[in-house]
Amino acid sequence: MAVDVLTFGCRLNIHESEAMRRAAEAAGRDNLIIVNTCAVTAEATRQARQAIRRMRREPDAFAAMPEVDRVIGNAEKMRADAWRKDAPETVRAFGLDVSARIAVSDIMEVRDTAPFMLDAFEQHTRAFIKAQDGCDHRCTFCIIPYGRGPSRSVPMGAIVDQVRRLASAGVKEVVLTGVDVTSYGADLPGAPTLGALVAQILKHVPELPRLRLSSIDVAEIDPLLLESFATETRLMPYLHLSLQAGDDLILKRMKRRHNRAQAISFCARLREIRPDIVFGADLIAGFPTETGDHFERSLQLIDECGLTHLHVFSYSPRSGTPAARMPQVAREVARERAKRLIEKGEAARRAHMERLVGRRLRVLTEANGFGRAEDFSLVKFSAPPRRGEIMETDIASCERDHLIAA
Repeated sequence: MAVDVLTFGCRLNIHESEAMRRAAEAAGRDNLIIVNTCAVTAEATRQARQAIRRMRREPDAFAAMPEVDRVIGNAEKMRADAWRKDAPETVRAFGLDVSARIAVSDIMEVRDTAPFMLDAFEQHTRAFIKAQDGCDHRCTFCIIPYGRGPSRSVPMGAIVDQVRRLASAGVKEVVLTGVDVTSYGADLPGAPTLGALVAQILKHVPELPRLRLSSIDVAEIDPLLLESFATETRLMPYLHLSLQAGDDLILKRMKRRHNRAQAISFCARLREIRPDIVFGADLIAGFPTETGDHFERSLQLIDECGLTHLHVFSYSPRSGTPAARMPQVAREVARERAKRLIEKGEAARRAHMERLVGRRLRVLTEANGFGRAEDFSLVKFSAPPRRGEIMETDIASCERDHLIAA
């Protein structure tokens, strides 16, 4: 076995997993499994621990291995020297000498994000580029800023160069990712915006067929980005919104920077300039102090914003966050509310897919006979096409979570 990576979490983690795998290979490692964890929720941490224990129980491959060789921090994981077998016996972390099993420095001291140049992504037909890392905001439920550090951006020129390399290598779609990607550029000279970055990519890499954005914050959208959505068909008509809740009091207690009206207005405005745009969103059920009325406003937001692709989280307290000290909603209540959000989201997605039946869509083919339409709808082909191609296909029908190509 060479180097394998088990990835938990978002599109940003997919980019970093590929970079970590290559860094480990550059350090001469083999027979190695890297677990790239997500720390957004307590549930994500539980799943990572469960996966490590499950791998350890595999008798043939892992019987002679300790469960974990080393824990590597966000500032260290992209460096090849962190993966060497002959790494120092001790490292400095937070001013203390600790075992070399833990290589984690003070992330709050990091002030730059060096681009990790990738020519392709194993097992993926689209490429993920980290444009930004870290976060300067302090949502009360989130511990990510303490793991990722302050917001910092990759210079535009470096990103454009990487997109050009990927397009030259045959990549058909690039996804810009980040922890808080809509804050892109505030720390760079001249403070360029995410909209400026998107415009530069589309201008200077005309051979790239598709550019997509990962999760964005409606409080930080700039005019240049809106202009690109209005005029550039290569910018994909799908946005995943970090909404979290639909009630203003809960949003305030979350320390979010938008309110309900702003979320609804944003979606309406985007639909005016890009009628084919589709929205997904993150929503949390059972946030501390959430009443039945508060929750109903989150439920209603699905219709009012026209959301069709939901990521629903049942709130779980994260140690060290302000929300963990607030009055908690009973776990069974939070789970029941999450179930209702999921059911309403599935109904909305189904209605959206039914509207696409009979239409002709452009689909980027992936593995196992599936592909993604421009609006991120999942499409299944009767005969698996060649992977990594953009095909036009008629939609014959739909099933629970995907469309069926004619």
